[in-house]
Amino acid sequence: MELECLPFELESAPADAGTLRRVAIDPVSRVEGHGKVTLLLDAQDQVRQVRLHIVEFRGFEKFIQGRPYWEVPVMVQRLCGICPVSHHLAAAKALDHVVGADSLTPAAEKLRRLMHYGQILQSHALHFFHLSSPDMLFGFDSEVAKRNVVGVAAAYPDVAKQGVLLRKFGQEIIRFTAGKRVHGTGAVPGGVNRSLSGAEREGLLADIYQIVGWSRHAVQLVKRLHAANPDLYDNFGTFRSNILSLVGADGALDFYDGRLRVRDADGKIIVDNFEIKNYHELIREEVKPWSYMKFPFLAALGPREGWYKVGPLARVQNCDSIPTPLAEAERREFIDHGHGAMIHAPLAYHWARMIEMLHAAETIKDLLHDDDVSSDDLMRGGPRQRQGVGIIEAPRGTLIHDYRVGDDDLVSTCNLIVSTTHNNQPMNEAIRRVARRYLNGRELTEGLLNHIEVAIRAFDPCLSCATHALGKMPLQVELQDAAGQVLQRLSSTD
Repeated sequence: MELECLPFELESAPADAGTLRRVAIDPVSRVEGHGKVTLLLDAQDQVRQVRLHIVEFRGFEKFIQGRPYWEVPVMVQRLCGICPVSHHLAAAKALDHVVGADSLTPAAEKLRRLMHYGQILQSHALHFFHLSSPDMLFGFDSEVAKRNVVGVAAAYPDVAKQGVLLRKFGQEIIRFTAGKRVHGTGAVPGGVNRSLSGAEREGLLADIYQIVGWSRHAVQLVKRLHAANPDLYDNFGTFRSNILSLVGADGALDFYDGRLRVRDADGKIIVDNFEIKNYHELIREEVKPWSYMKFPFLAALGPREGWYKVGPLARVQNCDSIPTPLAEAERREFIDHGHGAMIHAPLAYHWARMIEMLHAAETIKDLLHDDDVSSDDLMRGGPRQRQGVGIIEAPRGTLIHDYRVGDDDLVSTCNLIVSTTHNNQPMNEAIRRVARRYLNGRELTEGLLNHIEVAIRAFDPCLSCATHALGKMPLQVELQDAAGQVLQRLSSTD
C-alpha cells in the first residue's frame, strides 16, 4: 500500500537537508518531447526532492500573434508531430466563433468527429502498444535491451502486429479527412474543405469491424495484466486529486464537444455544465522557476487544493455513460473495479485508455455508415466576432485554444492550455509517490529509475505540446577563462 503523504512534500528539499546528491533521469524515454527528472538524495539515500522538468521552450503563443486567423489551424499543428489533429481541431473550433459559425453543418461536424476519433484511435494504440506495453509485459526492471517495441514484437508478435495495424487505420482516417496523415488541412474556420468519397468509405468500412475486434482484444489484455498483479496496478504511484473533462449535453463521454465538469477526489461533482468560453474563470495557471510547463489549478480552490488530472482516467469516471455499447459495458466493469470509490491509480490510465480506443473504433464505424460524411454541405458563417475559444478532449486530456482577432484579421493574443500541462502537478505527484515507495534508501539501478519513467508514461505526456511559459525566460550567460574559472555571470533576473 502506498504511504500517505501530503501533496508537494517532495517538491523542494528542506533547508536543513544538508549536502544532497543529485541524480538525473535525462532524458525521460518513450514519451513525446524532451523532459528530465531530478532527484536529490541525502547521505542515507533518502529521497528529499523529486521534480519533473520540461527542458525545451516553443513559444507558439507569442509567434502566432500577427498571423492571419485562417492560417492558425494549420500552423498550430507544428507544436507536435504526435498531436497535430488535436491542435488542428481545437484551433478550428475556436475560430469557428470568430467567423460567426456558432454551429456547423451536420456534414462538417461529423467529418471533424471522424478525423478526431481517428486521432484518438491511432494515438492510444501508439502509446499502449509501442511505448508502455514493454514495461507491462516484461516488468518495470526487466532487461533494458528487451524492454522496447522490438522486444514486444519478438515475444508477442500478435500483440505488436495489432498495435501497428490499429495505428495505421487511425492514420488512414486522418489522411482521408485532413488531406494527409500529419499536419493536414481539412478543418477550416466555419467547417471543413473536403468530404469522403464513396470509394474511401468503402475501403475504410472493409477494415473497421476487424479494428473494433482488435480494440476489444486490447481491453482484455490490459484487464488480464491488472488481474495478474492487482496490488501493483492499484497502488503504484497512487494519489488522490480532482478530475476535469468535457462531457456531452447528456453527460455522456464526448471527445469533440461539450461543457466542463469537475469532480473532487471522492467523485462528487463540484462544477458542472460550465460554459467553455468562460474557462478562464474556472482555471488559473501558476509558474515555477524550475520548469517551462505551467501548473493549472481550479481558481476557487487555489493552487494547493485545486490541482486536478485530465485524460482517459478522468474522462471514463467523469462521464455518466459512453454512447457506444461495447465501450459502455467495459466502462461499467472498470467503475465496478473501484468498489464505489474513485480510481486514482496512474496505471489505471492504460485500462481507461483502451476503453476509449474501443469507443473510438465503434464511433468511427457508426460515422462511416452515415451518408453525411459524403455530403458537400461543408461550410457556415455569420456575424464576425473578435474572440473564440475551442476546447476538445485530445488523447491526453482537455485541450484549450483561446484566440483574439482584430479587425485586420490578425491574431492579437493566444492562450493554449494543453492536456499535458493540466497533468503537470499529477505527474509530479505520481513520481514522488513512486520515489518514496521504491527508491528510498536503496542503491539506484536503471530498473529502479525506470519505475519513475513508468509513472510518467502512464499519463502519455506530450512534452513538446506542454512547453509554454509565462513571465521571463530564465536565461543565464557565463564567461569562463581557459581553466574554467567563472569571470562574469549575467542572468535574466539581474
